[in-house]
Amino acid sequence: MKKSSYLRPWAVWSTAALTALTLSLSPVGTYAAQAATVEVKGTTGAVQPAPTTPARNTTIPAVPESSKQSPLPNVLVIGTGGTIAGKSEDSTSFQNYKAGTLLIADMVKDLPDKQKIADVSTLQFGNSGSGSYSMADLYDLSQTVDKALSQYDSVVVTTGTDTMEEIAYFLDMTVQSDKPVIITGSMRPWTVIGSDAQANLYNAIKLAGSGRTKSFGTVLMLNDTIQLARGVTKTNDYRTDTFETPMLGAVGYIDEENIRIYRAPARAMKPEGTAKPVFDLSKITKSDLAKVEIAISYQEAGGGAIEGFVKSGVKGIVTSGTGAGGISRAMGQARTKAIEEGVIFVTTTRTGSGSVYGGGKGIIAGDNLSPQQARILLMLGLSFSDDFDTIKKWFETYGTPQV
Repeated sequence: MKKSSYLRPWAVWSTAALTALTLSLSPVGTYAAQAATVEVKGTTGAVQPAPTTPARNTTIPAVPESSKQSPLPNVLVIGTGGTIAGKSEDSTSFQNYKAGTLLIADMVKDLPDKQKIADVSTLQFGNSGSGSYSMADLYDLSQTVDKALSQYDSVVVTTGTDTMEEIAYFLDMTVQSDKPVIITGSMRPWTVIGSDAQANLYNAIKLAGSGRTKSFGTVLMLNDTIQLARGVTKTNDYRTDTFETPMLGAVGYIDEENIRIYRAPARAMKPEGTAKPVFDLSKITKSDLAKVEIAISYQEAGGGAIEGFVKSGVKGIVTSGTGAGGISRAMGQARTKAIEEGVIFVTTTRTGSGSVYGGGKGIIAGDNLSPQQARILLMLGLSFSDDFDTIKKWFETYGTPQV
């Protein structure tokens, strides 16, 4: 029997259970686990860097022939490490564990009843904490996701939660396929009692296979909650309900067999294939990725950070300002001088929510983007253009996707 056609966002898969196939990993996966960045989380919050750079595996596994004949959706789960792949010191060590330890193939294999929701294959891209990935790594990850979507119906990416909002927004702005991309992780390691890891991974696969977020771009699925990549942020360092979207809220929820979507992004309202982001990474190289930094304002903040960033060769700087984006006098003076030297600025607020308007010569308003997500958009803008007006227009469209 041939696989049924891919469903539109409002469709819900309901199919008979079939045996899922999980591809075994190449030796690269094993090396990635051994070379992984190890995060030991405890009262000190220390992070121990890996002595060597972990391997990045970008080889897409072929869809098994049996899966091609199955009525179930084909989902590829790409593992990158993080807490979700963590091994705790013991079964009750919630905060003391080694992140990026377990292999994604073994994790998927351990999930019960996955044969009811999808035919699942896996790829071990890496096995590190999210903060250990460079922008060049994210370039490779995005390209890998796009290549995978030429074969698979949807992709799930597992990452650490520390910089998940940046990884998700980078994928959201660069993946060219309209097919669903789901990013997930966990706040507790896989091996601890009461972990959220298994449920998050299972529900991410379920959401990916359902097709409900087709044309949504990249979405997050944690704690039974579906969030758009744009605007989502980590709000707590330990709680499992840490991810929120200030002002706008979640787009939907998963309650066992019920997948509810209550709002959609502007791109989902456009004809299929017409809302692809302009940032097609196949048109640039890793070396083209622009250097962009963030400078935060506070009481009597000096201009040294901006001056130092300019000396280091940045092309853009995001200011995380007080209130509606205000910065100190010293920072303002340093910014004016930097603009004269060709540096482009984006102004955002450090408050955690609210919109920033206006702008000016060399300054773009970041609307309600967080400083860290505004940095991603400015970096991509500067990687594709040196023209201020063009980049400003991208912030007014991709950065402010009003319906």
